[in-house]
Amino acid sequence: MVGMDGGFLAGMKPGPRMRAFGRGLLDVIMPPVTFDGGAPPQVSGLSEQAWARVTFLEEPVCDGCGIAFEHDPGALGEPRCPACLAQRHVFGRARAACVYDEHSRDLILAFKHADRLEYAPVFTRWLSRAAAPLLEDADALVPVPLHWTRLIGRRANQAAELARPLARLSGRAYLPSALVRTIRTPTQGGKSARGRRLNVKTAFAVAQEAAKSVRGRHILLVDDVLTTGATADACARVLLDAGARAVDLAVIARVRSRR
Repeated sequence: MVGMDGGFLAGMKPGPRMRAFGRGLLDVIMPPVTFDGGAPPQVSGLSEQAWARVTFLEEPVCDGCGIAFEHDPGALGEPRCPACLAQRHVFGRARAACVYDEHSRDLILAFKHADRLEYAPVFTRWLSRAAAPLLEDADALVPVPLHWTRLIGRRANQAAELARPLARLSGRAYLPSALVRTIRTPTQGGKSARGRRLNVKTAFAVAQEAAKSVRGRHILLVDDVLTTGATADACARVLLDAGARAVDLAVIARVRSRR
């Protein structure tokens, strides 16, 4: 059974002591292995080889979309890339932990589509570092929602599996039901930037019972991948229309360019 945000109900989860005991017992029986099948790490996670292949995004990055700058613009330079200056997103700022490429793709797709929720703690640590400037200003975290029919198929909303622990780590409010997906849209894959915008233009709404919790707050929207920004823009628009003071975006990975 799942909660409103796609996570398993708290009552169905073992407590932290039981989880720690079970993890320790399992490590004795079967030593920790890496998610990617590489050499055993100090703790469960990625092998040294897999870590080396992931392209992590370090400052300086564009304040508007999180893409890496080739050269540091400096304190007096323009903090946004040419694409963001030409066409600003609806959300204010964005940060991504890494580049979405052949080395990060399989990990993210397994997390998203293959029920590999054990990746969530790793991705959460990545996000807590990459999105630190946004977390400082945020009042509350909101995951990008799945349509309920897709939630049944996936069993969990991966954005929620990131936003929930990130909110706990940062001491920010977590609003799992603030956004709802009112339309089951076709997949965004293969669509142009304009096609993606049209596909999700009316797909989201702020839940009526959650409107008060959004109003006047600085929201950090959480998702897995930033491509053109169409989904995040659609979510940000309804949050701002509902009275949010500002909306920023944190994702695990972003493509190298909007195109």
